[in-house]
Amino acid sequence: MKKFLILVLVAGLTIFAFGCAKKHVKPTDEAGAAREEVVEETLTPREAGDVSTYEEESLFEFKDALFEFNKYNIRPDTRAVLDSVASWLNDHRDINVLIEGHCDERGTNEYNLALGEKRAKAARDYLISRGVSSKRMSTITYGEEKPVCSSHNENCWQRNRRAHFVVTR
Repeated sequence: MKKFLILVLVAGLTIFAFGCAKKHVKPTDEAGAAREEVVEETLTPREAGDVSTYEEESLFEFKDALFEFNKYNIRPDTRAVLDSVASWLNDHRDINVLIEGHCDERGTNEYNLALGEKRAKAARDYLISRGVSSKRMSTITYGEEKPVCSSHNENCWQRNRRAHFVVTR
């Protein structure tokens, strides 16, 4: 009985993992005749009827808000990025956002976690000043744990010193 339940569970997970499929009919005859073959294609979440977070994320891709070394104040060039995020969030009031604070690899883990938190909160506070409700935003710090670049140079470190925005419901 236990093996049967495991088999049913594995089969269900396999079906779920490969998703729904829709069928397309394509001509396959080498001479271009009307011979047809059925091809299966995985549906996107929108086609399958799941338009929750996927649909909203696909409407707008947020740029990261970048920070200077060892700082968490909002740079003048970062204001334009945050203004864009605030504008989009104000137009989509049913959407929430998680603000992730990140750092480069320099400094201790403890220091970078604290600095990442300050960066996420600075971005949140800026968005609040632009009319986004604080109830729609949450923050988390990753410190240096999730870099977008792994080279050891200033260009890479700059990309890792950021507030990153993740759309949630």
